[in-house]
Amino acid sequence: MNFAKVTLRVAIALVLLLAVLIVALWLKPPDLLRVGANYSAKMVCSNVFLAGRDPEEVLRTDVQAPGVALLRLMRVSVDRERRVVRAGLLGFIGDGLALARPGTGCAAIPDGNLEYAAHVRSGTAALAATLTPAATVTPAATVTPAAIPDAAWPEGNAVATDAALDRLLADDALAGPGMRGIVVVNHGRVVAERYSKGFSAATPLLGWSMTKSVVAGLIGVLIKEGRLTLDQPAGWPADSGGRERIRIADLLAMSSGLRFNEAYGAVSDVTRMLYLQPDTAGFAREQPLLHPVGEVWNYSSGSANILSRIAQDTATQLGSQVAAEKLFKPLAMTTAIIETDEDGTLVGSSYMYATARDWAKYGQFLLQGGVWRGQEMLPRGYVAMMATPVAASGGEYGHGLVWLWGSDSLTPGKNPDAAFGIPADTFWMEGHDGQIAAIIPSRELVIVRLGLTPSRDHFQIQPLVKAILDATK
Repeated sequence: MNFAKVTLRVAIALVLLLAVLIVALWLKPPDLLRVGANYSAKMVCSNVFLAGRDPEEVLRTDVQAPGVALLRLMRVSVDRERRVVRAGLLGFIGDGLALARPGTGCAAIPDGNLEYAAHVRSGTAALAATLTPAATVTPAATVTPAAIPDAAWPEGNAVATDAALDRLLADDALAGPGMRGIVVVNHGRVVAERYSKGFSAATPLLGWSMTKSVVAGLIGVLIKEGRLTLDQPAGWPADSGGRERIRIADLLAMSSGLRFNEAYGAVSDVTRMLYLQPDTAGFAREQPLLHPVGEVWNYSSGSANILSRIAQDTATQLGSQVAAEKLFKPLAMTTAIIETDEDGTLVGSSYMYATARDWAKYGQFLLQGGVWRGQEMLPRGYVAMMATPVAASGGEYGHGLVWLWGSDSLTPGKNPDAAFGIPADTFWMEGHDGQIAAIIPSRELVIVRLGLTPSRDHFQIQPLVKAILDATK
């Protein structure tokens, strides 16, 4: 047989096989592709409609650059009029879809039902026919901070930084790769800040799991109002396989006993919840009990979303309104928003956007024990409770969705802060890809560092915190 003919036939067979494979993937994409596509659509949507960034730049730097091979093949399209973002492998495989809704940010729409998602009013997923269809929604108000020219931070936007501290933040080794914003608050005023190219004091930045610590504050406000208690059951009906014994305190301490796989990079409980489920809290609540309630510590984004749903049900307000009315407005966090999922529940595990200065306001609020402008917004001792170690965590995690050790310990089981002389009362808000806030009550110091720093970079925040501690003595 002629070699050229054999080669041609093999090539044709391979092309046909590839075509069949592409059609099969298009008709029924596997969950991993769907996760990647919905993640891509969601990230681009939020950064375009909340932060005003260019979609292709977001796709290139936020989605593709961190190095996940699958995401490098994703393509996106943005319909600014309908506020819809679509994404897929090669642009059409995976059915990635996200929608920007007025006042609630962007939501992944994993079931593809845009009409339904456009009309969702609350976490009960009820349709409200009076809402404007997605094709003609009025764009949400700008998130640029409302400047008060003569007012100093935190009431306004005026800051007076220290030149020596600003020079310290200019050290790229201390700031870390992918840094986007750093704010240092000393004794209640901003004394230093830095932003990378393309970002500024007016750019809302994603905190990822730092959002969990904000949910703890929201629960605390409702406890202060007498609407919740730490010891009350978290809402499972009787005969729920032991889950009816779970208390709000157990969820805050990541000790509910619920099965939850927090691994990233594949289809795990957390990626399935965020990118394949319209109701994130409902998915988390359906997980079975794996351990005795209150006895085993297991970091779980599902717990934060269950708490978000409890907060909404308790306050009987729409998701974004709960956070805005109870926390953001009193603290003048004018850029802050916790986005909701398709069914309208706050994604309190992951999706708060705010400027670095507004993140610093929340850190200052915790540093002050939940008191703001003389008003006691949290129960007395609540922040101390948040920062009390959960014994089952080995001392690494607190009872209120905060970390007690800084990120990226190089020696598992050993507190990395001790080697740097960081005060023992320091506690941390931490999030995926290098989102970190250090709160140091004994020094009246808050340090917020935000960026895009994958774990492979092995960035440690402690040298930066140590340098700032030394410079502010």
